[in-house]
Amino acid sequence: MALNSYTAQIKDSDVEKLRRLLDERGFEFGSKPYARFSCKKGKLNVTVYEKGPKVLVQGKETEDFVKFILEPEILGEARLGNEEVFDPEMFQPHIGVDESGKGDFFGPLVIAGVYVDGAIARALMDAGVMDSKRISSAARIRKLAGIVKKIPGLDYEVIRLKPEKYNELYSKFGNVNRLLAWGHARVIRELAIRQPDCHRALSDQFAREDVLQRALAQQGEAVSRLKLDQRTKGESDVAVAAASILARESFVEWMELASEKGGVELPLGAGAGVKEAAREVIKQHGEGILPKVAKVHFKTASEL
Repeated sequence: MALNSYTAQIKDSDVEKLRRLLDERGFEFGSKPYARFSCKKGKLNVTVYEKGPKVLVQGKETEDFVKFILEPEILGEARLGNEEVFDPEMFQPHIGVDESGKGDFFGPLVIAGVYVDGAIARALMDAGVMDSKRISSAARIRKLAGIVKKIPGLDYEVIRLKPEKYNELYSKFGNVNRLLAWGHARVIRELAIRQPDCHRALSDQFAREDVLQRALAQQGEAVSRLKLDQRTKGESDVAVAAASILARESFVEWMELASEKGGVELPLGAGAGVKEAAREVIKQHGEGILPKVAKVHFKTASEL
């Protein structure tokens, strides 16, 4: 499969150098949220994000751009196709976990986990799997999710906490991070039972390390053998990235179905447009509908 997406961390000092190289080659510059710059030439898009900083290359000419411009001029080393050398741990058997919907007023909280080994990790990378937060298109999320699910040997688990269940569990835990840790631990346990030879799990760090460690310790013997790693930017691991795509697919699916069924387009996030949509939902269906479609501990709910 032709490479049509690539991401790599670059040095702060190389951001301006890359910008000049792209400008000299006739790229047209624009703006993107959370990006230092974004530009396009033909069907090739290059974006450098603030966080990292990290460069994301997308389009049909991705492979040539990486091999002949990014690697020799910026990275200074041939990483493409040699990821096993630069990040061998990513190609060892492990479970990656991520979530979607945590910061959205409407919709569920979805937690997904993906088991990979060396061959699976390589197949995911060759398929262009990346962190779902970098993908704005629902169609692209669905396409990548379909690819992820069909890769031989890959195992996955998805838990979707619909708003009513989410609100019930939030009342019990009293804290989003404890609820999230419980969900992560449940997903890890299910995969650990099915993959008894796997001895490591990786999660993006969303709270103090002990919060998830405690939740995992309550899941019994199946997870006692696992080494749990938590790190910021966990989505740089291909298993976590694949989990983020499956979680996002499930979240987007629920939002689309709920919008169609309720007759009101449910927006993402928790901003002003969300409040207007919530008022319309209440107007059409009554106040009792809110716990069925939204996370009622959000400030937005009390403001309504």
